[in-house]
Amino acid sequence: MRVILELIRIVFIFLLLGGLAGLAIENIYTINDVTERYQWIGALGIYVSLFVLYRNKFQFSGWYKGKGRKRLSKAATINLLSCSIFMLTLPIILGLIIN
Repeated sequence: MRVILELIRIVFIFLLLGGLAGLAIENIYTINDVTERYQWIGALGIYVSLFVLYRNKFQFSGWYKGKGRKRLSKAATINLLSCSIFMLTLPIILGLIIN
């Protein structure tokens, strides 16, 4: 039962926080048509950063208390957050290059 509750919690966190972050950056991506066309890359960047946040912070405050709970390594965290920042800025960069 705890596993199901934790899965529901994960879905809720990703939908709620991902949606709020998407709304926050949506206005930035309306600069031009090219940027709007590639805003899905920014959405992927949001979900990668939410994954890092969940693995390093949120999983330790949930219902599941199993063995597989451990933080991402420092190198993995830095790599994933770097990719996330790159994906968040890529639609703007493409908008500047293509126009």
